[in-house]
Amino acid sequence: MTLANGQFHAHAPAQPRAPVPRRIVLLGATGSIGRSTVDILERDPEGYSVSAVAGGRDVEALARVARAVRAEFAAIRDESAYAALKEALAGTNTQVAAGREAVIEAALRDADLVVSAIVGAAGVEPTYAALAAGRDVALANKECLVCAGVPFMRMAAEMGVRLLPMDSEHNAIFQALGGEDASRIERMIVTASGGPFRTWSKERISEASVEEALNHPNWAMGPKITVDSAGMMNKGLELIEAHHLFGIPAEKLEVVVHPQSIIHGLVAFSDGSVTAGIAVPDMRTPIAHCLGYPDRLTTPTPRLDLAKIATLTFEAPDFDRFPALRLALDVLRAGGGLPTVLNAANEIAVEAFLDRRISFDGIARHVAEACEAALRDGTANAPATVEDALAVDHIVRERSRSALAGRATSGMLLQ
Repeated sequence: MTLANGQFHAHAPAQPRAPVPRRIVLLGATGSIGRSTVDILERDPEGYSVSAVAGGRDVEALARVARAVRAEFAAIRDESAYAALKEALAGTNTQVAAGREAVIEAALRDADLVVSAIVGAAGVEPTYAALAAGRDVALANKECLVCAGVPFMRMAAEMGVRLLPMDSEHNAIFQALGGEDASRIERMIVTASGGPFRTWSKERISEASVEEALNHPNWAMGPKITVDSAGMMNKGLELIEAHHLFGIPAEKLEVVVHPQSIIHGLVAFSDGSVTAGIAVPDMRTPIAHCLGYPDRLTTPTPRLDLAKIATLTFEAPDFDRFPALRLALDVLRAGGGLPTVLNAANEIAVEAFLDRRISFDGIARHVAEACEAALRDGTANAPATVEDALAVDHIVRERSRSALAGRATSGMLLQ
């Protein structure tokens, strides 16, 4: 499947894989996706070379990754960490740089594939730079398409590059499409584990602690996405991403709760057939699919044993207990700049929750208020460019910080 006119077109032939070693850029090298990507790369050192790695603040982790994959270039976003990173990589052939521009430089290094795994809106600018430079991108950052889906898909189409979905749900759907024409799709279904609060009452969820929210039953992820999963905001973000990635209208997108996390995504076609992407919950499976595409890699991931699992169950999502999901669906249907607002407000609210400054149910409440404010003053107008989207993102973040600080002074936040 390749990109054409901003959408996946199943009838277009896949391009042949570049001759080995395949050159890789890894953005977000120190996070959970980055670490899993490194695990795959280390198992095939002859098949891949790493042009660049980039991280946020963790000098030691970034230096370990750079050494492990023998990266030619290492960039850390925190400018103050330059000296420490240079010292940590002394004696290697890895060039070192720091700051926002350094991360963009990493994204622009010569590569056959750029893995975009930076968490949050911080990944938007370098990922877009990679697309604009004609690089194929494996996307593990939902926020790129949530914040600026139209400009991203337009640029990918203009440059004729592939935007490969690395999130487990979107990768499963990508595979389940199986060369079919998008016009034959009746429904596209993203599954949700239900997170740690799947069986909790609304009242108990509202009082959840940070530790409880971070205790995901199936996946080992970073703190931000784990909190999103606990409130099911992540499924809303994934539906917005799927809308742009596959060109599917909101009314054809659904979520179903599947606690075992074995089926990751389904596609229902006009003849009644349904195909599904099925695998054990291990992020190395979709990562390997993207790294090898259109070939298949051999991975160390556990193999699926349906007889051992025995039972797969499914539930409809509960919008009353998980209002963030309903809010995200409303935002998807409304369109314009509301997804950008939703994402920015959510990132700040999750940060406040992790800092124990607001309650868990305060996350969705704050995001809803931010969306309402943006509708009133025009901030929610559709961004025409990535720069427009980042400007809206900045405005909403500043408002959110101010609003949450104001509540703190009035004693309304969690003690």
